[in-house]
Amino acid sequence: MNPYFATACAGAVLAASTGAVSAHHSFAMFDQEHQTELAGTVKEFKYTSPHTFIVFEVKDKDGNAELWNLEGGSPSAISRDGWSAKTVKPGDELRIIVEPLRSGAPGGSWNVNRIKFMDGRPVVPKAEEPKIDGVKAEGVKAEGAKGE
Repeated sequence: MNPYFATACAGAVLAASTGAVSAHHSFAMFDQEHQTELAGTVKEFKYTSPHTFIVFEVKDKDGNAELWNLEGGSPSAISRDGWSAKTVKPGDELRIIVEPLRSGAPGGSWNVNRIKFMDGRPVVPKAEEPKIDGVKAEGVKAEGAKGE
């Protein structure tokens, strides 16, 4: 096989696949300018690739239940923030700041830094920054941190 032909074929495959990849990672469907706080109950937490989802029941103005489908980060990304498949479970009552769907449908995107239990507790407590004499210690690992 001609090496130039093989290179051209590989380039064509790469060019054809980049559109699908970039389209998949678009956040254009979410209204990032008008974040909304939702209060409700977890119906289901889907810890699946490529994105996690929370099926969230929210009461509308008339008290009727409305299910919101909320798209989160990938399991590998949110696991770095301490999340696992068992972090939230059906019945958990949460407050979530979401970027709603532009279409107006009940859905949106969520981020691990904008989700708390109803009482204000973080879903995953952050590890306390190491301090020396009450001052944040730059470059010092917390006791028990990985890599020690």
